[in-house]
Amino acid sequence: MLDAAVKALSQILSPPMRSILWRSIGLALVLITVLAIGLQRLLSFLATSGEGWLAAMLGPGFQTPLNLLAWIVSIAAGLGIVFGAVLLMPAITSLVASVFVDEVADHVEREHYPAEHPGVALPLGLAMAEGAKTAALTMLVYLIALPFVLFAGAGFLIFFIATAWLLGRQYFELAAMRFRAPADAKAMRRDNAATVFTAGLFIAAFVSIPLLNLATPLFGMAFMVHVHKRLSGPGPELIEPRRKTNEPVA
Repeated sequence: MLDAAVKALSQILSPPMRSILWRSIGLALVLITVLAIGLQRLLSFLATSGEGWLAAMLGPGFQTPLNLLAWIVSIAAGLGIVFGAVLLMPAITSLVASVFVDEVADHVEREHYPAEHPGVALPLGLAMAEGAKTAALTMLVYLIALPFVLFAGAGFLIFFIATAWLLGRQYFELAAMRFRAPADAKAMRRDNAATVFTAGLFIAAFVSIPLLNLATPLFGMAFMVHVHKRLSGPGPELIEPRRKTNEPVA
């Protein structure tokens, strides 16, 4: 697995990948700005208007716990922009990866596996749906973990483990679906859950490094192409046409 990580790192800066790298960075910066500002405004709204609404609904007996909750949310709102560049990047990379998945995988397969069948590009709608689903789950984990950041960094540990599971799952399935029907790709991921999660730890570590994390879509996808190839064995057969033709395979 370390060898796969080294290969992925060396390739993301290669000349064929540079165009993808700059485009993915540009898209990531736009998305991170929009999401960070939106999250900060949402938390600020909850800390003000939300407190008044809950107080009117629950009555004066809940004023003290509501004040405490408003205080926590207010701090979280302030931290939203500060930590957003790191904690929101897993959600951002999930969306960006779904756009560039096939370009990255094509380069990796051509350079490292030229004698094997190339993968078949995923339909954009399918890739975007997978990316949006992972991004939504990541945002949910972020919102759950953020209050715990105030307590001995427990939130960071929760978020790191969840990120490893979510991104490992997404990138592996995107790599596998170039060769397998979606249901088969998900089944393969479940059958190799421990390996995929371990690989996800590499991606979670990468995405936690500021600035470098902008290249996560390239690293994560290139890395998981290698992981999928090794789990598949030599010369995996191309079975993607089943998805395109909708014809049963004997």
